[in-house]
Amino acid sequence: MKTIAVIGAGITGVTTAYALSLRGYSVTLFEQNRYAAMETSYANGGQLSASNAEVWNHPSTILKGLKWMLKADAPLLVNPKPSWHKFSWFAEFLFNLGKYQQNTIETTRLAIAARQHMFAWAEAEGLDFDLKKQGILHIYRSKKEFDNAAKVSKLLAAGGLERRPVTPEEMRAIEPTLAGDYHGGYFTESDSTGDIHKFTNGLAAAAERRGVKTLYGQEVLRLDSDGQRARVTVRAGEGQETLTFDSLVVCAGVKSRAFAAQLGDRVNIYPVKGYSITVNLQDAASQAAAPNVSLLDDAAKLVTSRLGADRLRVAGTAEYNGYNKDIRADRIRPLVDWVNQCFPGVSTRQVTPWAGLRPMMPDMMPRVGRGRRANVFYNTGHGHLGWTLCAVTADMVAEVVQHSGGAVSRGATALKTA
Repeated sequence: MKTIAVIGAGITGVTTAYALSLRGYSVTLFEQNRYAAMETSYANGGQLSASNAEVWNHPSTILKGLKWMLKADAPLLVNPKPSWHKFSWFAEFLFNLGKYQQNTIETTRLAIAARQHMFAWAEAEGLDFDLKKQGILHIYRSKKEFDNAAKVSKLLAAGGLERRPVTPEEMRAIEPTLAGDYHGGYFTESDSTGDIHKFTNGLAAAAERRGVKTLYGQEVLRLDSDGQRARVTVRAGEGQETLTFDSLVVCAGVKSRAFAAQLGDRVNIYPVKGYSITVNLQDAASQAAAPNVSLLDDAAKLVTSRLGADRLRVAGTAEYNGYNKDIRADRIRPLVDWVNQCFPGVSTRQVTPWAGLRPMMPDMMPRVGRGRRANVFYNTGHGHLGWTLCAVTADMVAEVVQHSGGAVSRGATALKTA
């Protein structure tokens, strides 16, 4: 039986290990933390959102970034401190402006396909992850925002997604708890939400039942391959230990760039920090005043998800600040203020803040497929859509492994070698 190492037990690593186990491989999953989904897959916005498939490679993103650069609480914040990594990433980001439409359409297709795999796996394994299939409502306060959304809707439709414009009256019917004045919205009935942390841990347990060996608390120091055998070196006490496999798949989030360099590949992931708060709905009044339908406020760059009866997740913003994981009060405050304004009946007395680093490629497309060496594969770089795309890219990379003499699967971008 072919042995495969999967590096990283976030959402992409766990779904990859599971997809490989379905194909009969002997899989070993490495994770530096004590449990699965303890970093970027811990407390994201919760949206399974094909309606948020628009890539960021658009001139308006550049203008907003420049406008907000010195505003500490801005939805998009770039630390002006220079670095070669940041410079090369933004240069490639600009280069991919011409692929905005193409990549938005392809991301939409991938997001729609991902639903089929995720829901089938969840049903087969009996996973409970606070899934809500009540759609996602995009809200707009101005005609300009609403008109721009109409242009995006045409691209989403080209990718196969149906979403419809709604009036302020229809918005209130869809989500009666939403306060404020709005020009209109767009509603995607087929989108959904869920708790990424619960799903990842549930699927990791299911993978173990299928024979996947999970090695938690294992700090991977080095990856190596000669094209025939792959080696994973981990810290073992005060020393090191090297394990050998037929193949390996890198699913290591923001660390994938460094691992790829060890393997002779170039995967120019940049860590884009996102923030979230989990509002604990401790009383009946707050539970009644909190939204049940998921929202996306495009101007504020915030999303919401109702996780069970007593939690409301609010997440968003983008911060280009290297590998810094600090939870900044001036970045959390706008999320709390937004809840107070849009849902004044919700008590924000008990709020849990969080920050995670999204592994983002300059073209906003995940890297799925083979590296320079024949037995090295990647499933990484999903940016803000890891939860939305993970199931389909896991199936894609498993297919590439199975047919490892072939090319990269549909929707993936071929890797550049260093």
